[in-house]
Amino acid sequence: MNAEVRAMKTSAEQALAEAYAAAKARLPGNGAVQALREAAFKRFEADGLPNRRIEEWKYTDLRVLMREAKPPAGAPDAAAKARAAEAGKLAGDIDARRIVFVDGAFVPELSDLAALPPGLTVRPMAEALAAGDPRIAAHLGKVIPGDGMVALNTALMRDGALIHVAAGATVERPLHLIFAAAGTQPASVFCRSLVVIEPNARVMLVESHEAAAGHQVNAALELIVGAGAHVDHVKIVAGAGDALHVATLIAAVGARARFNDFSFNIGCGVVRNQLFVRFDGEAALANIGGASLLNGDQHSDTTLVADHKAGGCQSRELFKAVLDGRSRSVFQGRIIVQPGAQQTDAKMMTRALLLSEEAEADSKPELEIFADDVQCGHGATMGSLDRSLKFYLMARGIPEPEAEALLVQAFVGEAVESIEDAGLRDALMEQVAAWLKARGG
Repeated sequence: MNAEVRAMKTSAEQALAEAYAAAKARLPGNGAVQALREAAFKRFEADGLPNRRIEEWKYTDLRVLMREAKPPAGAPDAAAKARAAEAGKLAGDIDARRIVFVDGAFVPELSDLAALPPGLTVRPMAEALAAGDPRIAAHLGKVIPGDGMVALNTALMRDGALIHVAAGATVERPLHLIFAAAGTQPASVFCRSLVVIEPNARVMLVESHEAAAGHQVNAALELIVGAGAHVDHVKIVAGAGDALHVATLIAAVGARARFNDFSFNIGCGVVRNQLFVRFDGEAALANIGGASLLNGDQHSDTTLVADHKAGGCQSRELFKAVLDGRSRSVFQGRIIVQPGAQQTDAKMMTRALLLSEEAEADSKPELEIFADDVQCGHGATMGSLDRSLKFYLMARGIPEPEAEALLVQAFVGEAVESIEDAGLRDALMEQVAAWLKARGG
C-alpha cells in the first residue's frame, strides 16, 4: 500500500524527475560525480518532496507549499547580470571579496578574485567538478545527512564555490558569496559550495541569497573546519514574497576549533534553513544563532542538529523570530550528545515575538543525551511585547510606535550581537530598523 501511495507523484515531483532526466548528461562532473548524482536522485525519487509525514518536515510540507517545480535556470543574460550587480547590499559596506553567482552560474566580471592572498584558493564549483578537482573526491558529500532536499541538490548541483584555506593561513578580508536568482522568468536554482578550512586557519564567510519573484532556490554549503581553525559564517536571505528558499549548511568541526554561525532572514515567502553541525574533535566551541523578521504570509523554518561526537565541546544556540501579519515561524533544534562525548556543555534557546494575533510560532527544542558527565539545557519562549516596558518608555515621552520599535530592536539585537564583525552587525540592525519602518513601527 505504501508503494502505491509513493508512486503517486505530485506535479512538482514529476517535473523535477523530467528536469533531471533532461539535464544529467550535461551536468558537470566525471564518472564518480555522475554516480553520486544518480544515487542522490534515486534517493529523492524514492522519498519524494519532504512532507508532514516526515517528523523533521511536519511544519513545512513542501508537497503543499511547492505545488509546482519551476524549470531549471538557464545561463544568465546581460539584464540578469545587471540586476545582480546590486545584490549583496544588505550586508552593508563591509570590505569583502565578492564572489557572485547569477541564476546559479558563476559570473567572473562581477566577482573579485584577482590577487588572492597566499593560502587562499577559490574556484567555481562547475569548473572543479568538470576538472575532477581532488578536493571534490575527498570531501563532497562526505558529511551530508540523509535528507531529501540535499539529495535533490546533489543530483542537480550546477555551480557554486570551492574554497580552500591552507593550514595556518589568515584571510584578512571576508569572502562574500552572493547568490542572486535574478531572471525575469521564475526558475529553479541549485547551488552547491564546498569550503575546506585547514588546521589553524582563519576566515570569515558571508552568504547573501536574493531571489526575484517566483524563483525556487535549493542551496547547500559543506564546511570542513580543521583543528584549531576559526571560522565565522553569516548568511542573509531576502527575496520576493512568492520566492522559495531551501538551504542546508553541513559543518564538520575539528578539535579546538571555533565556529560562529548566524542566519538572518528578512524575505522570501517560504524559507527553510537547515543546519547540521557535527563536533568531530575535542574542545571545539560553536556559537550558532539567527534572527527572522516575518510579515504577511511568510513562512520561515529553522531546523538545527548539533551533534556532539567528541568530548569537552561547547555549543550555544540562540534564535529569535519577530512575526507580524499572518506569518509563521518554526524552530526545530536538537542537541545530540554521543556516547563518550563527556563534559559536553550545550545550551539552546529560541524566542519568538508576536506582533499580531494572527501570527504563529512553533518551537520544538530537543535533547538526546547518551553520556552522563554533561551540562545541557534548552528553552523556548513566545509572546507579545512586554506591556510594562512599553509603558515605561511611553511614560517618558516616547510615542507608541517608537517605543515598540525600540523593544523589537533590543529583542533582535541580543542575537545579532553574536556577530563578531561590527560593520556587519550595524548593517543588519539597519535592516531591522527598515523593516520596522515599513510595517509602520
